[in-house]
Amino acid sequence: MSGVTLLKRVLKILSNKYVLITTIFVIWMLFLDSNTWLIWKLNKEISKTEKSIDYYKNEIEKDEVLLEKLKDPEALEIYAREQFFMKKENEDIFIIEHTSDSLSNEK
Repeated sequence: MSGVTLLKRVLKILSNKYVLITTIFVIWMLFLDSNTWLIWKLNKEISKTEKSIDYYKNEIEKDEVLLEKLKDPEALEIYAREQFFMKKENEDIFIIEHTSDSLSNEK
């Protein structure tokens, strides 16, 4: 008996005109309207993807400039020394790092 009465109560609530209109409105706004939540979410993803495309295009341009510079043997040597701490045989390298705390104490 309780299952039947529960079903009647649910049908009574769903047959209420306010609940029915609100449900139809929510379904319309989420799925059928031209400015739906789904389209908004996809547009946000498209915008993020376009930003990443611009970022990677800029990085490619920077790398192309760097490759052009590295065709010169002297520039290649400078780059290797600065970036990878490479050295010639019988050569000593001293790396001096400053921390922000030590510089602020000297002032």
